[in-house]
Amino acid sequence: MEQKNYLRVLDFTEYPGPRYCEQGNNSGEEFYHKKLNLEFKNALENNIKLTVDLDKTAGYASSFLDEAFGNLVFDFSLEKVKNNIEIISNEEKDWITMIFDMVMPDWEKRRNENKPPKKTQTHEAWYRFIGNTIECRKWL
Repeated sequence: MEQKNYLRVLDFTEYPGPRYCEQGNNSGEEFYHKKLNLEFKNALENNIKLTVDLDKTAGYASSFLDEAFGNLVFDFSLEKVKNNIEIISNEEKDWITMIFDMVMPDWEKRRNENKPPKKTQTHEAWYRFIGNTIECRKWL
């Protein structure tokens, strides 16, 4: 797995917003559903790592990162995410530590307890790893 897909949050927005769409623009929920879910699915299917670059934005609420990367773990599992993603930030390395050490394990527990994430708006169908396949639909 030497090739990589590259996703910059800056290409989504310079001003990342709150956790949920209902709370404001450019939310972690919106970033996940409009960018991160599809890019991660594509990386998995092509057996390449997804690199997510957090730099050059105006900053983050921890809830934005929690919602975006937490949803990813919920839909694909902690193991798949850890093995298939690289998160980079030269500006604030603490975000990476927070995501890997706190967000991901918390959301894996939530996934195992089948406590789905809150959706505050209707999203297009998105991808989830079920059994040994990736399925696309509007999940509840």
